[in-house]
Amino acid sequence: MEGWARQFDGYCERTDFSYWSEPVNALTNAAFVIAAIWMWRRVRGQGMPLAEALCAILFAIGVGSYLFHTHATAWAAAADVLPIVLFILVYVYAANRHYWGLGQGGALLATAAFLPYAAVTVPAFGALPFFEVSAAYWPVPLLIALYAAALWRRHPRTARGLAAGAGLLVASPAFRSVDEALCGALPLGPHFLWHVLNGAMLGWMIEVYRRHRLAEAA
Repeated sequence: MEGWARQFDGYCERTDFSYWSEPVNALTNAAFVIAAIWMWRRVRGQGMPLAEALCAILFAIGVGSYLFHTHATAWAAAADVLPIVLFILVYVYAANRHYWGLGQGGALLATAAFLPYAAVTVPAFGALPFFEVSAAYWPVPLLIALYAAALWRRHPRTARGLAAGAGLLVASPAFRSVDEALCGALPLGPHFLWHVLNGAMLGWMIEVYRRHRLAEAA
């Protein structure tokens, strides 16, 4: 248990290991919860179980990140990261299933390809100055941009939505990456903007999927 109870101080706002040492970082996780509830109301009852699952996972992302920015422990870090990974995998599956029209087996196989993709791209970003701090996240906007480019002729509206999502997700890890570097000039740090932008971006990605499914049905 000692390993799981180990604490981390990785953000400007945290000055000790008390529960409310990161009040802004903690409370701005409401962005994820608000986006999850908003999108749940938009997708509920429309026959989109994957969209509903994404809303539930988005809610869990907000809870997990809140726990990490209050407890700052290894177990809270796991509660923070695991829902993010799950959201990525479920969304990639949904994109393969409905943007590309793959069958269940093909969509699962294409989703599994995310793992070797991440194994190659995460170290590549980790070797670059500035990008190394958020190396685990940069492959995601790249992948979204690749999907947008590949879908541009087949589903232009969906592709434009994905491109907008990729743009938002380029901005948010940038704020995460410079947090510690700005501690001297900005004691609060800009990490809270990662929460606000990511909440909006993930909600938007669900909306892109919702609109695509409605267009399919029409």
